[in-house]
Amino acid sequence: MNILDQDILLNLFQRHYLFFAGCVFVLALMLTMYLTPKVLWVSREKGLMTEVNHRSSHKVAVPPFGGVSFFLVLVLIILLLQALRVPNTGNNLVIGLCFLFLAGLKDDLVVSTARLKMISQLFAGIFIVFSPELSLHSLHGFLGIYEIPLFLGYGLKLLLVVALINAYNLIDGIDGLAAIVGIIISLTYAFVFHLSGKEYFVLISLAVSGILAGFLRFNFSREKNKIFMGDGGSLIIGFMIAFLSLKLVVMDIEASVVHQSLLPENRLLFALAVLFIPIFDTLRVIVIRLRNGNTPFEADRNHMHHVLLDLGLNHKKASFSLGAFNLLVISCYVLGSQFLNNWGLFYLMIILIGLSAVLFNYLKKLGVRKIEERDLVPGE
Repeated sequence: MNILDQDILLNLFQRHYLFFAGCVFVLALMLTMYLTPKVLWVSREKGLMTEVNHRSSHKVAVPPFGGVSFFLVLVLIILLLQALRVPNTGNNLVIGLCFLFLAGLKDDLVVSTARLKMISQLFAGIFIVFSPELSLHSLHGFLGIYEIPLFLGYGLKLLLVVALINAYNLIDGIDGLAAIVGIIISLTYAFVFHLSGKEYFVLISLAVSGILAGFLRFNFSREKNKIFMGDGGSLIIGFMIAFLSLKLVVMDIEASVVHQSLLPENRLLFALAVLFIPIFDTLRVIVIRLRNGNTPFEADRNHMHHVLLDLGLNHKKASFSLGAFNLLVISCYVLGSQFLNNWGLFYLMIILIGLSAVLFNYLKKLGVRKIEERDLVPGE
């Protein structure tokens, strides 16, 4: 019996959906754990390593090619899921992934220009924003906005894709952070899609979380087993998260299964809560850089993870702390949705953003003082 036969896969999916979904997660996890050591070996044999510099958070050279295994596993699983006879969404995803993977891989190898990466993001975004599965023609009453012109819907979707790809790429600064946040986002989406009866998108979400869970074992390792996801990895995972976020915003749900937090007019705010860490961190550093008279693209140490590292936390503690913070924001939103309407939830998210800005501004100052105190201690 050929378990990869289309009819067998379709029958398994239809009759034993939860088992099939679990198999997708395990397959993504195991394939990532199998392929990553192969990528590690080749990288070390060929001397393809990220060297240590003044901005590095690591102390030894580490290969940045975790995205190679991400790409291979994602393409394999997406093509496998095409046996479920879904629309051509999978084909669009694979094409977009190819554009971003090649741009990211080039950057990991020889450093790519920002222009090339932006062009690749636009091309990748175009292949999904025009997908019938992701049609956006109304904001369903979000802040009083209903029907929107078709061209504006395309523009908003493309802006969302590019923004989320870059936001996710920016949080990939310490061990585990991008993977942990990605797991939280993808598993949250998997749960929402399951409640909404969107089985294909549950499987895609579980594939992303399985890949990142398998990668964590190596990202947290030391010396010869350590690897970074690199731009090749962060760009394609950011792309997948953007794709799932678009589906969340535009999907139709039967009234009988709608939770208050998932009402059509609240979906953008729910997505903001789920994506809080990458979105807030990106906005925060842009504001700080502009306030300091620098360009938004100038690298510095103002990211949330830098703040926690300056306080003395190691990479693992900082990453899990920020993951827990993201879960706290999601919980506040879901709880608030039981009592607040759309405008009330909007103000709730503004308050959460403001409180987070105050908190990390205070932690930043505290970290600077701790560094100054350590510098004043003789012999350190």
